[in-house]
Amino acid sequence: MIRAAFLALLSHWLRHPLQLVTLAVGLALATGLWSAVQAINSEARASYKQAEEQLAGMAGARLVPMEGSISLDQFARLRRAGWQVTPVLTGNVNFGDQAFDIMGIDLLGHPLSAALITEQGAPDLTALTPPGLLFAHTDTAARLARLQDSIPMRAVEDVPRDLLIADLSLAGRLLNQSHQISYLQLLPTQRSGLQPLAELVPELRLDASGDAADTARLTESFHLNLTAFGLLSFAVGLFIVQGGIALSLEQRRAMLRTLRGLGLSLRLIVLLIAAELMAIGILSALLGLAGGYLVAAALLPDVSATLSGLYGAQIEGGLELRPTWVLSGLGMALAGVFVAGAQALYEVWQMPLLAAPASQARGQHVRRSYRLLAIAGVALLMLGAVILLVSEGLLGGFAFLSALMLGAALLLPQLITLLLTLAQRFARGPFAGWLLADTRAQLPGMSLALMALLLALAANIGVTTMVSSFRLTFTAWLDQRLAAELYVTVRNDHQGAALQDWLAARDIPALPVRRADLRYEGLPLRVYGVVDHATYRDHWPLLDAKSDAWDRMFRRGATMINEQMARRHGLKPGDAVALQSGWRAEVVGIYSDFGNPDAQAIVALPTLLAQIPGVPNRQFGLRVPEEEIFPVSKAIRDAFDLPADAITDQRTIKMRSLAIFERTFVITAALNLLTLGVAGFAMLSSLLTLWAQRLPQLAPVWAMGLTRRQLAATELLRSLLLAAMTALLALPLGLALAWALLAVINVAAFGWKLPMYLFPDDWLQLFLLALLAAALSAALPAWRLSRLDPADLLKVFANER
Repeated sequence: MIRAAFLALLSHWLRHPLQLVTLAVGLALATGLWSAVQAINSEARASYKQAEEQLAGMAGARLVPMEGSISLDQFARLRRAGWQVTPVLTGNVNFGDQAFDIMGIDLLGHPLSAALITEQGAPDLTALTPPGLLFAHTDTAARLARLQDSIPMRAVEDVPRDLLIADLSLAGRLLNQSHQISYLQLLPTQRSGLQPLAELVPELRLDASGDAADTARLTESFHLNLTAFGLLSFAVGLFIVQGGIALSLEQRRAMLRTLRGLGLSLRLIVLLIAAELMAIGILSALLGLAGGYLVAAALLPDVSATLSGLYGAQIEGGLELRPTWVLSGLGMALAGVFVAGAQALYEVWQMPLLAAPASQARGQHVRRSYRLLAIAGVALLMLGAVILLVSEGLLGGFAFLSALMLGAALLLPQLITLLLTLAQRFARGPFAGWLLADTRAQLPGMSLALMALLLALAANIGVTTMVSSFRLTFTAWLDQRLAAELYVTVRNDHQGAALQDWLAARDIPALPVRRADLRYEGLPLRVYGVVDHATYRDHWPLLDAKSDAWDRMFRRGATMINEQMARRHGLKPGDAVALQSGWRAEVVGIYSDFGNPDAQAIVALPTLLAQIPGVPNRQFGLRVPEEEIFPVSKAIRDAFDLPADAITDQRTIKMRSLAIFERTFVITAALNLLTLGVAGFAMLSSLLTLWAQRLPQLAPVWAMGLTRRQLAATELLRSLLLAAMTALLALPLGLALAWALLAVINVAAFGWKLPMYLFPDDWLQLFLLALLAAALSAALPAWRLSRLDPADLLKVFANER
């Protein structure tokens, strides 16, 4: 009995194979996009974990200074009290025109020491004797060998790329920070009964996370963005699934009444339908996982370039089939198919034994439910506004976006109904009136697909507006910050001083690029020293500043800080900051600093040198007329025997920066297009599944004189009308999304706020793209209608309806 009942339920798909295909493909598309995002995130996090394991000795708890650096006295105080700590100095060092992170450690006491200096089972102390030794990854060592030959190197496979490890003394010389310590790492074994750290060194803070988690912390916003796009794509795909399941159960109501009349319990019928949905879910999940793997493999190179360019995080190797994202995709597919079918299953559960189809009554019930959906939508929008007011951070921002998008989607059917009702009042002629009334009649079957289209269009508008606004702002910012025509990097400070003399003799203005890496409240802080030149006053982009900010900085030792530092620590012009121990400066300006997650400050160069003597003097920006760029570059290379890549013109730097920028948003653009494609497929599936139900409405109109081709044209027109209204309603939603991304999500993720620009040309292109998607979706049903046998239309009148 159970087997026969199950086969009877499955026979529906034999009679409606296209319906099964659209249902399976819809779920596969949703699962595929979700799995692609999770595969990318899983691969990235696996790379972070590998990097943490490579530097397992660096990942322990550490003591960091509240301001500046740690003194040797503080280190000695802890050691005398019995605390097992080892000093570490970190910073950024340039060799040629390339920058490397460097970490100086005590090679006799750091947990990494054994892996670095052990040769054939015995310690090799070469690294402790002049000129020292640099430890680097094989690839990094090969690249560094082409840039310098004064310091020996040793390749160690377990050291992350672009990181150099050296003895503390060598790192101090390279960074010009001798006798300074960035942090103290606590060793795993500590005696009990020691004097509390807060009493010994109150000016230091215990940080249990360490830098090993910095990469994951910095990139979390990126992965959260990808996850949000994956969820959006999954939700859009579920609209297809829900529509398909609801229609299949609607068409099987007579069969379900028959099965119940034959003695099957309602519980058994629901269980059989659930088993059917599970089988469809597993099949669709397997298809989706395969598609997701291909999408992730195609997008992973761009993701890797983005994470490397923005955060310095490396994703190594190809895409692996990891259990985490495979199980996640399978679980989401099964959960999605049951969530999408929950309402239909509930209606089956509540169906009386002798329930008649009553499709028209149910259609009226659906239209009445639009009011309830609209009320729920308004409630969600109000909830989103409350979340925005009371919550901060990324999770609060994404909760606001979720409430905004879902609330707008629930409002859509009621808004379209109101627009169609309003249009009917101005309709002229019976055909126009019938077209608008028939469109309203078909809205219940199309509402889910239109919701999917609304979300996809809004996401496209929001992300396109964000990216274009970022592009305009970023380009203008590069023009301001990269004001010098040439940028030169020499080998050492001696050559830097010689270059300054050479430039002064030829009246070529030189702007030294000199910096020191410090820590502010335990976080990295890079301080630049600049000279008093009109270039900075005329081009430096200030967001907020005192009226005499530049004079205060150059004459009174004040400082300007970037937007990230100001937002993170709640600073404003007029506040005082302790850049390091014994160095306090007034904040007189806040400037924009896109693409940098860390704090940054600028001071007058004499002020920087007075506080931190010996800051490297190897980089310069030169102000030269455009026609002299090539002659000056050649003269400098010849005079100082510099390689070609040691001198870079402004245009080249901008091109490289913009190229990184463009590649950064390839991923979101691709996901946007894929989401829009899924929404188009949702419309196609809705139109195809509604095909059989359309004939009773079209046959009377055909009998009154409209040809089949004219009816096909009305199908296209109806689809275009619904898509056009949805696109118009998506515009304000997309702009609200763009504002949230620029003013809420971006601030929480990166620490800077971007201005919002409007791009009507992009809206028009997207509007036309939405109409194209609607036309393509309606093309097949319209073609079938134009080729329909008149006998099929005449059959409609064979029975009373």
